[in-house]
Amino acid sequence: MAITGYLSDLSLPEVFHLIEQGKKTGLLTLRAALASPAIPYYIWVYQGRIVAAANRLDSQGLVALIKQYKWVSDRVVAKLIQWCCPTGKPLGLCLKNQGVLQTEHLKQLFQVQVLQQIGIMFQLKDAQFTFEQNVLLPGREMTGLSIPATEATLMGLRVLRHWHTLADKLPDPNSGLISTKTSQLHYRLDPIEWQIWEYTKGTVSLKMIARELRLPIEKIQQIAFALITVGLAEEVPLLVGNLPTQSVEPLPAQLTEESEIQTLSQSFVQNFMSFLRNNKAKPISVGT
Repeated sequence: MAITGYLSDLSLPEVFHLIEQGKKTGLLTLRAALASPAIPYYIWVYQGRIVAAANRLDSQGLVALIKQYKWVSDRVVAKLIQWCCPTGKPLGLCLKNQGVLQTEHLKQLFQVQVLQQIGIMFQLKDAQFTFEQNVLLPGREMTGLSIPATEATLMGLRVLRHWHTLADKLPDPNSGLISTKTSQLHYRLDPIEWQIWEYTKGTVSLKMIARELRLPIEKIQQIAFALITVGLAEEVPLLVGNLPTQSVEPLPAQLTEESEIQTLSQSFVQNFMSFLRNNKAKPISVGT
């Protein structure tokens, strides 16, 4: 069963968070609604980890990327794929086991194939996304490396230059952050992210954090969004300043008098009822 939606409703970082949280396996497809022609983006995930990305489904994306670097001749690659690399196994690991590629080559391929592409995908706003679960993973597109979906989010947001597609997702400057983690973090935060993480007590507003760290409020909002999206923190509302005051005017004299009359009348009734209770047993004398 496929799940379909739009990034204008659920941002790509939020989609990644749900995929990792649910340890999903499948294919995430993005299609930009305004692009002509609509260039598709494909991301394969295994148990919440991103294992490959491409903009084609012919299983030739990684092969084409390897050929661009010219680490090995096209003829050798073709022969090895045909003779030594089973269809369902990661192509990158197969070539590494044959001594054609090194670990550093695989890391570079994964950086270009996956991480750089995710940075581009974060720019999409009106794209439609579809997630199909339990599809067959394409070994020919896999380097053998993987990364948790939310860690890819952190890395992608760090290099994101234009935040206009996520502007309406940023937390309010007057809100604060509270940590959702009680154990050791499993993410590698950079120095600025660590500084903001120290404020996840739910007592200091983002605006105040920006002032204390001498950073633009937009930068603080962006990092806070990243921490929230990967599930490290939650946004909490804070009371800011005093409640607004208005000029206070005395009540009109007529209302004041009516209020006093009402108060006196209630007091008279109470006293009268008390008098009746205290004197109801006394006989009444009648003069003759």
